[in-house]
Amino acid sequence: MSDFITSQKELPFSYPEVGATQGLLPTRYNHDHNRTHLGTGRVAFQRAVTSLRRWEQFDLGWVRIFPDDAPLRAGTTVAVKARTMAVWTLSAARIVYIVNETGEMTKFGFAYGTLPDHVERGEERFLVEWNHDDDSVWYDILAFSKPKNPLVRCCAPYARQLQKRFARESMRRVLASLS
Repeated sequence: MSDFITSQKELPFSYPEVGATQGLLPTRYNHDHNRTHLGTGRVAFQRAVTSLRRWEQFDLGWVRIFPDDAPLRAGTTVAVKARTMAVWTLSAARIVYIVNETGEMTKFGFAYGTLPDHVERGEERFLVEWNHDDDSVWYDILAFSKPKNPLVRCCAPYARQLQKRFARESMRRVLASLS
């Protein structure tokens, strides 16, 4: 696994719109935005942040991140291992940016983008928000992607189902980490 990650570290992103999850999403991609309420208050926010720092949103059984203790820093390269039916895939991604904001809305998260050896092309942002006005804490996933691998392109509807499944299970996993 470390050889795979090392082979991708210096390669460019596989899409030109690097950082676009910070603003307007580019056209000609599938867009996904999923959001769930996690609870209220500082403790819920801190636990959700800890969950993201530990990459727990990927600890789903059929999806794993390697290394699972990768630091959340711009430039960190990781491998996403996913099982689809009976086939395991390995995809490379790199952290594009970190979000760490305070104010009326406290936010923590990061976005990662696909590298050449990834089945998709695009970017995904994972964000925890604490709205001080109503004390609510939210987990937010925003992504744009399109199939890159020929097999994924020909099975696009199935790939989209897996993306939606990932979002649902990721949200449940982060919510479960709060208890």
